[in-house]
Amino acid sequence: QTPAGPPRYEESTAEFGFVERLLPPSRIPEPPPHPKYPTPSGWSPPTGSPPDLPYFVRRSRLHNLPVYLAQRQGRRLTALRHIHGDIWALERDLRAFLGSLGVPEVQAQVNEVTGTLRLRGHWGPEVRRWLLQRGF
Repeated sequence: QTPAGPPRYEESTAEFGFVERLLPPSRIPEPPPHPKYPTPSGWSPPTGSPPDLPYFVRRSRLHNLPVYLAQRQGRRLTALRHIHGDIWALERDLRAFLGSLGVPEVQAQVNEVTGTLRLRGHWGPEVRRWLLQRGF
């Protein structure tokens, strides 16, 4: 008769490959290279290394620029999210860019806690173009 103790088990990693195929990926893989940019959907990859600026705009988990259009109480808004670093410098540079397009003073709301910048009006294409020019 054997003494009662913890059950004996054997750990096998040989068949874990079958389980790994079923697990969801931990992150979205990098998109494959494309022959020409922008792609038909309008997507462009970031250009090389991040620019040397006091702020950084991180892309979303699906590798898109974090520029979102919304409408609240009848007002059109443009939100820029995932901002790291000096958010006030980004706001100054973005206002200067919109001013160079002949746009009058745009009202902006900066939220340092969430890293979000909201602009009054729909400026999505302009902000995306500006971010791509800056290397984000």
